[in-house]
Amino acid sequence: MSTRHTYPVTMHIDREVLYFIGSYGTLCVLGCAVALIDLRHGIIPNWLNLAIAALGLANVVVTEGTTAAFTAMASAVLVGAVFWLLQRLYFALRHVDGLGLGDVKFLAAATIWVGATGIPTLLLIAALAALAVAGSLQLAGHEMKRQTSIPFGPFLALGLLLTSALQSWLALI
Repeated sequence: MSTRHTYPVTMHIDREVLYFIGSYGTLCVLGCAVALIDLRHGIIPNWLNLAIAALGLANVVVTEGTTAAFTAMASAVLVGAVFWLLQRLYFALRHVDGLGLGDVKFLAAATIWVGATGIPTLLLIAALAALAVAGSLQLAGHEMKRQTSIPFGPFLALGLLLTSALQSWLALI
């Protein structure tokens, strides 16, 4: 007669993994809200940009410390100022808003998440996705002119989510 021993099955989940899932999951929800609101109303609300910035700031404090949070805020202000100046310059030259102020604020908030060095990647992803959608609309028979306006917030949100995930994934390798 053999005795059979059973052992309780426990699954160890790393606290860092749980934290990443929670913070990134919340960022995904906020990104989806940005996309939906910008698609429906053509704006990215200030409260949503502030929520993304606050969550990013909390993330930086938890993962890197208080000193890094000050650096992240300074980078966000710098990136926001650069894109605000670019937005104003474009308007002065073309007399058309090429980038909304909500987009500028979103980029500042996103900087807290991905850093100033992550912004080019975020913008590349956003621009390529926007071009793919514009091309698809053109192929589907929608007339696309230079004056055709497409909300950029959904593409910026996608860029933020993918850039943040890439940075986290590459850091794990």
